[in-house]
Formats: sequence, C-alpha cells, structure tokens
Amino acid sequence: MKYYIIAGEASGDLHGSNLMKALLKEDVNASFRFWGGDLMSKTSGTLVKHYRDLAFMGFAEVLLNLRTIFRNLSFCKKDIEAFNPDVIIFIDYPGFNLRIAKWAKQKGYKTHYYISPQIWAWKENRIKAIKHDVDEMYVILPFEKDFYEKKHNYPVHFVGHPTIDAIANRPQVDEYAFRADYELNEKPIIAILPGSRKQEIKKMLSVMLSVVKDYPKYQFVIAGAPSQDYHFYQQFTKGSSVKFISNKTYDLLSVATAALVTSGTATLETALFKVPQVVCYKGNWISYQIGKRVVNLEYISLVNLIMNKKVVTELIQTNFNTKTLKQELNIILDPYERAKLYLEYYELEKKLGGKGASQKTAKLIYNNIIEKN
Repeated sequence: MKYYIIAGEASGDLHGSNLMKALLKEDVNASFRFWGGDLMSKTSGTLVKHYRDLAFMGFAEVLLNLRTIFRNLSFCKKDIEAFNPDVIIFIDYPGFNLRIAKWAKQKGYKTHYYISPQIWAWKENRIKAIKHDVDEMYVILPFEKDFYEKKHNYPVHFVGHPTIDAIANRPQVDEYAFRADYELNEKPIIAILPGSRKQEIKKMLSVMLSVVKDYPKYQFVIAGAPSQDYHFYQQFTKGSSVKFISNKTYDLLSVATAALVTSGTATLETALFKVPQVVCYKGNWISYQIGKRVVNLEYISLVNLIMNKKVVTELIQTNFNTKTLKQELNIILDPYERAKLYLEYYELEKKLGGKGASQKTAKLIYNNIIEKN
C-alpha cells in the first residue's frame, strides 16, 4: 500500500522513521512518500520536503513566512494527488497538517493522525476540525485519551510514547570510546540542549553558556541539532572550552551527569535517560506575550505536564538568566536532590505505558485500511 506521511520537525522525523519501520513489518509492499528528514530518508521511500525548510516558530515568525507556508500547502496537495496514497499519516505539526487534513477529507483520502496536536494546551477549538477531518487519532500521552474521549466524545487510540522505543532500541554506548571519539576528558558532562531551530538556539544558547566558567570541575557539551551545521554554533562558542557534538543527542544524554534543556520533546527524552535537568525557555517577546494569554497550562515541560506537578524546574522568559540558571544547576548537581529526581523519573516512565508505540500504531493503521478497503 501507499503511505503519504507529513512530519514537520526533528522529533517527527525520528518517530516517523520508527513508524515506517514498523509499517514495513506489517506491509512488506509499503511504499512511502513523505515530508520529514534524514532518518525517514534512510528508512525507505521518497523525501518531498525536509523539515528544516518548514519549521517556523512562534506567532510573529509564522506571520512573516505566510507566503512560503501557503506555497507549501499548495504544493503538498498537488503532490498527494499525484501519489494517490491509500492513507495520509500526519505527525504532529498541526498548523500545516490540519489544513491538509481538511482538504484530504474532502477529497476522500483516509486521514490518520499520529501524535496529537497539543490542543489541550491551546486552540482547543481545533477539536471540531479533528472530529470532522481525522479518521483515526493515535495519542502518546496518557491524559490525552481522557481529554478526547471524556471531554469531547471523540474516540482515540492511546499507543504509549514512541520516545521509549527510540531509546530502548538504540545501540548501547561505550562511554570510554565515546569520550575518546569526541575528545572529551574524564570530567562529568553537563549536556546543553538548545533546541533544533535557529531562532530558539539564538535565544537560548548564550544564556546557557554564560554559566560555564563557574563550573570548572565539569565539562559542557552542546548537543547539535541535525538540521544545523557546526558553523552556525561557532558564533556562540568561539574562545570557549565547550565541546560540540552533532546529531548524537541520545548518546550524549546516556553519559551526561546533568542537562540544560530547551522546552520541548527534549525535556521528556532527558527524563527517560534519567538525567537531572533544568528546563529553559525564552521566545520572541511578541510571540511570548501572545502565547501566555492563550495557553492555559500550569507547566510548559512534558515532564511536569505528564506528572501533573513540578518535577523539574522551568525557567521561562525573564526568569531564564545566568543567576537563576546557576542556582538551579547547583540544585540538580546535589546528590540528595538527584536521588529524589530519579524516583520521579521512574514514576514518569510507568505513566507513559511502556514500549511498543510504533508497532501498535503501525498495526492499527494497517488493519484499519485493510478492513475498510
């Protein structure tokens, strides 16, 4: 069968690639055409657009790039019609994907959504479009099932979180060899995860690096995003001892003692590696002012949202500065505080439902198409 998949971010590329691998086990004749990234490209099929050309972050940035967005929407529709897939699979990326879903439903295509838009955080009115335009929804957070089914009378499939699989299935890292390969010394590692988009890296990295000089007993290592090259990061690291490792975030987290993490999927990934972290966020001022008025959440990190309490500290906007970052980093380097955090992380993993999200989703998608053909 023919599968058209749309993923617009680095995390979507990762989870899309694992879903494709699982679909190939269910359907040996699977043919893929997709919007995604390098990981999906290595799996199978044809890459149409790379996510690095699609990611516009924040209200102001979206407005500035409206012409490009509309051009991509038009191109996507034509490309789908030319491919004529048996199913379209949307992976998160709601601003774009829900527009395509509306058009696709009208055209009679099967529409399946893997990794729900976070409408429980903001734009809850999108539920109307989802109920009308999405045939099947696969959710990865435990509270999302109740949100959809109890609050909005829309049945969904809770499949567990695919990050658990991505971590469990990765090759084990030899720490000694890893340090040797990247010229790291024996000091404990503090990982810096500044995000994947240029906009957020520019906002985050300078402040994260401002604490380095105060921790001579540790070495700081930047986790470079696969969508950005080393030269982009050099403007922030010139003259410093900070190391840079590209596209090896999971390997880095597996050997890290602590981490400074930009809010997003990386906060959950860091927790699943059992690494104590400080969650950081600083956005465009206009986007932030708009966002805080429309987002109705007590927390911004997935860790705290899933646990429904403060597990990790979140430094947001003006609170994200050198002084507060040092204070919070000192806390997560304290042995007693680290032990408490480990217990919370284990509880978090239990709530996420265990392994097998990609396999469960692939089986559900394949069986649904077979049954309704």
